[in-house]
Amino acid sequence: MCQVQTEREKGAGAGAGAGAGAGAGADTCPIIAPPFVTYLVCLKNMATKVHVGMETEMNGNGVPETFKNNWKKRLIEFSGKMKRSPSWLWRTIWKVGREDPRRMIHAFKVGLSLTLVSLLYLMEPLFKGIGTNAIWAVMTVVVVLEFTAGATLCKGLNRGLGTVLAGSLAFLIEFIATKSGKVFRAVFIGAAVFLIGTTATYMRFFPYIKKNYDYGVVIFLLTFNLITVSSYRVENVLKIAHDRSYTIVIGCGICLFMSLLVFPIWSGEDLHNSTVGKLEGLAKSIEACVNEYFNDSELKENQEKSSEDPIYKGYKAVLDSKSTDETLALYASWEPRHSRHCYRFPWQQYVKVGAVLRQFGYTVVALHGCLLTEIQTPRSVRALFKDSCIRLAGEVTKALMELANSIRNRRHCSPGILSDHLHEALQDLNTAIKSQPRLFLGSNNNQANNMLALAAAHAARHNKPEKDGHGVSLSSVKTDSSALMEWKTKRASEQAKENERKVLRPQLSKIAITSLEFSEALPFAAFASLLVEIVARLDNVIEEVEELGRIACYKEYNPEEDEIIVKCEKPPVDVAKNQLPTHASD
Repeated sequence: MCQVQTEREKGAGAGAGAGAGAGAGADTCPIIAPPFVTYLVCLKNMATKVHVGMETEMNGNGVPETFKNNWKKRLIEFSGKMKRSPSWLWRTIWKVGREDPRRMIHAFKVGLSLTLVSLLYLMEPLFKGIGTNAIWAVMTVVVVLEFTAGATLCKGLNRGLGTVLAGSLAFLIEFIATKSGKVFRAVFIGAAVFLIGTTATYMRFFPYIKKNYDYGVVIFLLTFNLITVSSYRVENVLKIAHDRSYTIVIGCGICLFMSLLVFPIWSGEDLHNSTVGKLEGLAKSIEACVNEYFNDSELKENQEKSSEDPIYKGYKAVLDSKSTDETLALYASWEPRHSRHCYRFPWQQYVKVGAVLRQFGYTVVALHGCLLTEIQTPRSVRALFKDSCIRLAGEVTKALMELANSIRNRRHCSPGILSDHLHEALQDLNTAIKSQPRLFLGSNNNQANNMLALAAAHAARHNKPEKDGHGVSLSSVKTDSSALMEWKTKRASEQAKENERKVLRPQLSKIAITSLEFSEALPFAAFASLLVEIVARLDNVIEEVEELGRIACYKEYNPEEDEIIVKCEKPPVDVAKNQLPTHASD
């Protein structure tokens, strides 16, 4: 190895170099070099060390052992994944079809529709009459055919209406433009494109059009511009537009036929069943939440549960249902009236019921949060109120299940939904709380001691030394030994002081929290107040459901004819997973 000396080190090492040169071996060759040369030589030495180190790990074939082992490990992992992929694929197919068998029906309907529309290409007589414009029919089927009949009707009629209006207006513009000269024709077409494009785009912001006909306006703009602009250079553009409109109508007809006549799937039924499932999910969440709260072993396990918690599943579908309810209500409004009275079904009232259920679900979320808090009421204290809370939760659960059954069977609620049992359970909880005033107020001695503890924690937090050492000394409130320890602490490094402050803050927080012993039942008080709030919000849910029954003309309650269903054995279908996204409007 060569020792490189810079010009700055020359003078300092001149005297020592003479003595060291005699004892140096052949590997020592002092050099005088500028700094950048020193940097290059150091890089070369480092590269030499790395090369020598790699050579020690080479095998007989010149391949590094670590490199070879990594590739072997990756190949083994890849082969294991390939072996597991068939079983994983089969489980996924089975799970998706088992959740909702209608998904398989919809897949077959799409495949059959594409096969039928492909006949325009495959059959020679049809291809001669339509030509390459048959591709527009295929595109229409892919874009328009949706999972439910309402969604297909909405997109199909929007597409057909937009195409017809755009073609008619384009023909009118072309007829006027052909009567003028070539220059005036170009100006007229440009002005028409600007005026129609600006007007149609601005109309998309109208709430009613944005909600119902936005897709149709987009298709109108696309078709109008294609026909109008192309007509200036292509002479037979009107014939092409006619053929394309014809094939689009064929595609829309196939989609409507498949959606309305071949195993139809109605958005209104999905919205109806979704509302029933949300009521049942809330009922199960409340019942399970109260039962787990008074079971200490399950309460500890619940703190480590993930989103697979059944309580979480019950109210999650309610909180995430806003956009799904509005979409289903919109599509249901496009569906034909298949009721025997042929009246307009109040789908928007289902949206109002969903909004009330979300407000109700927020309270259930807070109730579930009481199971996950760091501070818990002792089990012995909770046992004093166990029977009254479980009874009250049971009455709320019965009321929610009765509401779910009334919507499922399209009948009015039972007159006894708000029976005296719910009122009695609420009174029992109130009486049980009033019978234990010491648990919520505590003795005066405990209050005084805990207030002193809080004051001491507050003083310790505000009297700790600052970074620059000019803060208030803690020795004024401590003993001599503590002052000596503080003096030793000041001589520590700045990093040690910063770490000490970081540890001190959570300790003071724990002191302040644990000093609230005067109110052992305070966490339970929050739990009980949320339970009472659930009862109060139950009235709003009942009012909206009764309003739905009145507008939809539900039948009257008859205990002899109606079958009371307490629990739903089959889990409700998550209709949000059936809404396939549209990635383009072509």
